[in-house]
Amino acid sequence: MTTTSPVTVSARTARIPLEHPNTPFLRLARWWSKRRYGDMLEPVLAMMHNRRVLTSMGLLELTAPRWSSLDPDVRELAELAVSAQIGCSWCIDFGYFLSHNRGMDPAKLEGLADWRASDAYTSLERQVLEYAEAMTTTPPSVTDEMVEGLRESLTDEQLVELTAMIALENLRSRTNAALGLTSQGFKDHCEVPSR
Repeated sequence: MTTTSPVTVSARTARIPLEHPNTPFLRLARWWSKRRYGDMLEPVLAMMHNRRVLTSMGLLELTAPRWSSLDPDVRELAELAVSAQIGCSWCIDFGYFLSHNRGMDPAKLEGLADWRASDAYTSLERQVLEYAEAMTTTPPSVTDEMVEGLRESLTDEQLVELTAMIALENLRSRTNAALGLTSQGFKDHCEVPSR
């Protein structure tokens, strides 16, 4: 007889159950997730309802960090811009946690909501944020001028990687938002700088 996982969703309400039988696969996933991030990732629990989707997404998520031609700040700012535009609080929370722990300038993280008015960003970062937003709108509103501006600072390899990362974050954010996954509290584990 299998028991269900004691994973709780607290006050958040996912649109799909996050409880699963306590199988060896779940125990392995929980061990890996807690070891790497300190907690079980709720998107993994949601995707466990379809092993083929979980496997395909897992392979993509495990290989995407190996795309390494872009500056990590540029990459992460693009991902956070997508999450914010879609309104995926889970992705914003997790992205903030990862970026903070990697050492991104806190002013860049805190200024994202109003990046156009912030002086925390370089010219390239502003172009990337604009591109991420334009790719995320429906239909996309990317212009030739945006791409040409990016090509002045990025190689074609970097531009392709940036575009793929923005598309991947769209997949993540739209999936998590549609399934009702909300902030899991990762940002709460970041040290708040004193002012």
